[in-house]
Amino acid sequence: MSGAKAERPNPERGEAALAIGGDMLALRPSFAALVAAEAELGPLFALVERAADGKLSLGDLVALFWHCLVDRDRMDRDTLGEAILAVGLAKVTPVLKAILQQILAGK
Repeated sequence: MSGAKAERPNPERGEAALAIGGDMLALRPSFAALVAAEAELGPLFALVERAADGKLSLGDLVALFWHCLVDRDRMDRDTLGEAILAVGLAKVTPVLKAILQQILAGK
């Protein structure tokens, strides 16, 4: 990760905060981000169903987070995946839940 400071996540914009290695990353499920995620992962409702059934793969999670990452200049996708694995799925589950709620409920 770069040493640059990222903007703090803003819940008013539907952003979720992802704490990675002492850094706070903002994830924003914007229309463009969700369209890109859907193009890669398939329909969003199916993604939500997989998550609800406990069948969301690590690759799906990283792809969704990558597309929602506000500042992708800070790290590449593989680094994000390794960082998620390092902090553990239990720590990133609340972030996933927040993004899925935004997908279902909107802003």
